[in-house]
Amino acid sequence: MVVRRLYVLVLLFGWLVFHSRDFTLHAQSADQRAVIEPRERPASPINLAKTVLSVDSSLVLIPVHVTTALGVPVTGLQKINFYLCEDGAEQVIKSFTSEDGPISVGLVLDTSASMKNKTDRVSAATEAFFGTANPADEFFLVEFNGRARLAVPFTKDPNQLNSYVRRSRPSGNTSLFDAIHLALGVMKQNARYSRRALVILSDGGDNWSRRNFREIKRELTESDVQVYAMGIFDRDYNSHHPREERNGPAVLEDLTAQTGGRDFPVARLEDLPAIATEISRDLRQQYILGYYSTNPVADGKYRRVTVQLTMPEQIPPLRTDYRRGYFVPNR
Repeated sequence: MVVRRLYVLVLLFGWLVFHSRDFTLHAQSADQRAVIEPRERPASPINLAKTVLSVDSSLVLIPVHVTTALGVPVTGLQKINFYLCEDGAEQVIKSFTSEDGPISVGLVLDTSASMKNKTDRVSAATEAFFGTANPADEFFLVEFNGRARLAVPFTKDPNQLNSYVRRSRPSGNTSLFDAIHLALGVMKQNARYSRRALVILSDGGDNWSRRNFREIKRELTESDVQVYAMGIFDRDYNSHHPREERNGPAVLEDLTAQTGGRDFPVARLEDLPAIATEISRDLRQQYILGYYSTNPVADGKYRRVTVQLTMPEQIPPLRTDYRRGYFVPNR
């Protein structure tokens, strides 16, 4: 009995020694796993935002209309036929299109008192213009006399504009510049397409606007909007009208040339529908040149654009109408 008890005590002692060692090993292992070596704090990252230059990557679009000496549109030209410079520095033409893409068009209609005997022909002209439209085009109508107002917001249904023109009742003074200002605002806020044009139908200069010619000219230069005009002038214009109205033809010619559009003085009211059709044709037979300026400075200054044709010598001289320049955003 004594021997048996002694034997049991020996076994018990051995078991305790063995598991005590095992527990120590596990504890040590646990301690080793729990130890976390502190890492050095990485150096503060370099503030790259201060070293990156901000470059204006806006694509500049220059619409170009090419005609023969007789005014016939020239089609079929390629990118290699155009040479484009900005402030005398050659630019690489990155995009080139000539297809009939959709256009955002604003009709700026004179409804002053002097238009009373011209409403029928004006209505026929607008119907001729919209009759050649692309189904995807969108239009709006700004009318003006003593004040300018948005008569028809953007729509793809030209019948809405035709209907309004037929119902117009001319009266009052002429606020052409205010009307252009309003039309540019509508175009900037709501136009869906990059190709944009205003078509002015008026019979005289401005005599009632709050804005002046210089302000409107700058607004047009800052925009991407072409201006076309149908100027309906009386034959005795220079002798029987005040100075503001006598300046009308020169004003329309200057505004249209600045934007790459064209001015069509209307000698006879009967010619209005044909001229309206020609303007619509011009808008759809243009070349759109796109480039990224090599001058990255956003200084708010005016950049002058020149476009030349590179044609074989045997080709007769051609005429180009295009946007003459633009103001760079000031940032």
